[in-house]
Amino acid sequence: MNIVAGLKRVLVGRRLSNSQLGETLLPKRLALPVFASDALSSVAYAPDEILITLSLAGMTGYLFSWQVGLAVGAVVAVVVLSYRQTVRAYPGGGGDYAVASANLGRHAALTVASALLVDYVLTVAVSVSAGVLNAKAMMPWLSGHETLVAVVVIGFLALMNLRGMRGPGGLFAWPTYIFVFSMLVMLAIGFFRILVLGQPLLSETAHLTVLDPEGATTAAGWVLVAVIARAFSSGCAALTGVEAVANGVPAFRPPRSRNAATVLAMLGIIAVVMLVGIVVLANLTRVRLIDPLTGTHYLAPDGSVSHTPAVTVTGQLARAVFGDWFNPGFYLMVVATMAILFLAANTAFNGFPSLASILAKDGHLPRQLHTRGDRLAHSNGIIALAVAAVAFVLIFDASVTALIQLYVVGVFISFTLGQAGMVRHWTSALRTELDRGSRRRMQRARVINVVGTTVTAAVLVVVLVSKFTHGAWVALLAMAAVFLAMLQVHRHYNQVREELALETVTDRILPSRVRAVVLVQQVNRPTAKAIAYAKASRATSLTGVTIAVDDEETRDVVTAWDEEDFGIPLRVIASPYREITQPFLRYVSELRTENPRDVVAVYIPDFVVGRWWERFLHNQTSRLIRDRLHVMKGVMVISVPYQLSSSLRRHEKQGHR
Repeated sequence: MNIVAGLKRVLVGRRLSNSQLGETLLPKRLALPVFASDALSSVAYAPDEILITLSLAGMTGYLFSWQVGLAVGAVVAVVVLSYRQTVRAYPGGGGDYAVASANLGRHAALTVASALLVDYVLTVAVSVSAGVLNAKAMMPWLSGHETLVAVVVIGFLALMNLRGMRGPGGLFAWPTYIFVFSMLVMLAIGFFRILVLGQPLLSETAHLTVLDPEGATTAAGWVLVAVIARAFSSGCAALTGVEAVANGVPAFRPPRSRNAATVLAMLGIIAVVMLVGIVVLANLTRVRLIDPLTGTHYLAPDGSVSHTPAVTVTGQLARAVFGDWFNPGFYLMVVATMAILFLAANTAFNGFPSLASILAKDGHLPRQLHTRGDRLAHSNGIIALAVAAVAFVLIFDASVTALIQLYVVGVFISFTLGQAGMVRHWTSALRTELDRGSRRRMQRARVINVVGTTVTAAVLVVVLVSKFTHGAWVALLAMAAVFLAMLQVHRHYNQVREELALETVTDRILPSRVRAVVLVQQVNRPTAKAIAYAKASRATSLTGVTIAVDDEETRDVVTAWDEEDFGIPLRVIASPYREITQPFLRYVSELRTENPRDVVAVYIPDFVVGRWWERFLHNQTSRLIRDRLHVMKGVMVISVPYQLSSSLRRHEKQGHR
């Protein structure tokens, strides 16, 4: 085992055979944190974005915070109910892509796929960036280093997922459950103290007045409507991650569909309760949140103006609920929120590779994305996702407010097309189903999906109108690029398949003659070995060819050739401009054009070395000639390996291990 392979085993773990694939399947207790952590964690930043956006209308905007929260919660419930029908109808995974592909056609399916792939990348970028933002509540020294920390976290998550699904599933379960438990306890205590005990719990920003970008405290008319619509679209970030369960159904233990539907139900109930609870409690404790980038600012009772943003909604609520009597509760809540946001990206690290694998299998993405790695994970998909997410984090400097504007658009495109596809699926199934009980279930499922289509389409319109000029166009542009790339990849694979298809007669005609050529750069053992192999092939003709770059070296080669008496002629080609590649390629091309049915077989001696740095010292000219010959029709390139002593020692070491 070499150093690279040993390091890989340390980082990724021992290899797993195909027969161990069942060991990586997830029970419900692990599937919930693995696939639902993104949707659950979004309650940690969706309320922030709602309040930040409402601040654009000054203090008036905050009057509508709980209504916006309820509206987002209702959409979450509708989408979860709709996806429960999807996982039952399509247990093979693929989610909206599989639904659209089967019911709406190829272009609709690729639209869904491109939207989901881009949204998965943004899920990682937004979740990790939000986690860093929450971490600053306890670790102010992170300020100014957010981008670096986010990149490191993404790399860690990628490494954990490269080790296989079950490993990170167990690792991520505890933080997810601790976050859910801590959040529900905080909400229960907060509502109990306010509604039952009558205690006036106030956030640290309750005494501040928020001024909109124009310096006013109120807004009305269409301005207020536009702000509320944009706040609603930002809050809909809470829906991201729901589709990951439908995409990852094959990762569940049997019965897959039932377990996936159960996880979706648990996800929906928990997410709605926490999201609505946080928004309502923030309203009761008068949380005021701004972002300096939006132009809003605080006005203190003493008349001073501040542009410094307060800590997150979760941080303010935790301090208000726990701060005066149980300070450890505040730190537990902040740590749990930070952890769940970091780990929420794991949803995308499971959903993106699974979807990319299905697309690669269908010929729309490179086939390398379909194969599994040493740990039975789709390693290439994991690496591709990590690289793309890091790029977004670097471009947008890990700013949640900037990244959130790109978010949500893709997921609602896939929601709408997926639900429309499910409506057509049930309609088609009802035409042939005769059993009354089955027909009732299908009709009920179709009604749910019709409602889902209507709601998600309406939200999509709101999102597009309210977010397009604020950054959503970037996401749409990325989706279009992915869509066109997938079309091109599919077209290429189809073209290659057609070119490689056997024809009954022409592909079996034997060549008239085989003209063998041995590249001679020196007269030595590798050259002698190549000549021996060429002779064993019994070609029609066999010639050695050397390029005369240096007169003295050429004379030495010719003299050594005559002394060895290989029994074949040596052709010396003059090269007044000291080139080797072009004169040799020209000679081979001339042999080929003399008779189109002739085949030219070129034998090239190749040194096999054992140390990585030795590869830069040998075979450079041979490699260049070999690459150029590969594109010449009617030319066969045969590399004849000659093992140097360093390669033999390496082979012996590997044999002992």
